[in-house]
Amino acid sequence: MEDNAAPLTDELANLLERVKPFAERTCSICGFRGYFGNCGRPPRIDALCPACGSMERHRLFWLWYAKNDDKLLAPVLHFAPEAILEREFRKKSGSMPGAYRTADLYGVADLKLDIEAIDVESESVGTVICNHVLEHVDDRLALAEIHRILMNHGVLIASVPLIEGWEQTYENDAVTTDAQRDLHFGQADHVRYYGRDFRDRLSEAGFVFEEVTADGASVVEFGLLRGEKFFICRKAETEQHHRDAGLVTRLKRWLRSRAW
Repeated sequence: MEDNAAPLTDELANLLERVKPFAERTCSICGFRGYFGNCGRPPRIDALCPACGSMERHRLFWLWYAKNDDKLLAPVLHFAPEAILEREFRKKSGSMPGAYRTADLYGVADLKLDIEAIDVESESVGTVICNHVLEHVDDRLALAEIHRILMNHGVLIASVPLIEGWEQTYENDAVTTDAQRDLHFGQADHVRYYGRDFRDRLSEAGFVFEEVTADGASVVEFGLLRGEKFFICRKAETEQHHRDAGLVTRLKRWLRSRAW
């Protein structure tokens, strides 16, 4: 009995050694400095801030937002809101009723909305935040609806589970049970795992976008996932209008400079 117990004890000790924190990190949201906890299955080391509960993608977004808060236009509609981000947004919008609202079909939120058929007037929302939602739903319907409700200068913040090494998104109609979805897509309520063609889906829905990626020393300092990213999307026709207007302005200036 003792002989069997020794290898098991050694194996457990080895496992605990492998999952212990690497180093102290800083939370970009609450400012905590120290050792982060693990999160996810399989466990991600140094993923969870013990003070505010933020995960890597939350801290990545907040690093950008802290320097670009003016780029999110009101009113903001936040689908399936993450508790830590909702708390911070409510602090910022406390003096502006209606500037920030949450939405969910099943969870607790300001509005009960189906992202595939959003019961909101067209061109009435300044910003939509949609983090790790599209992999749960018919994403083409959802993106079309988001495009419809956004104002012409509106912004979509979107992130999804994304494998850059895959050219095509993985979907499989034969996967129908929770256990199968957990195995194939990483979670029982996911219906796909995105590849690089996620960008094509954004473009097909009428968006142009820029990407914010976790890289460099910030990954180490803030406990981010290397290469994780989110997308800042705007209506393509609006961006084209801005480019055309800029071109016309530059042409007029050039003509004036050539005038006698």
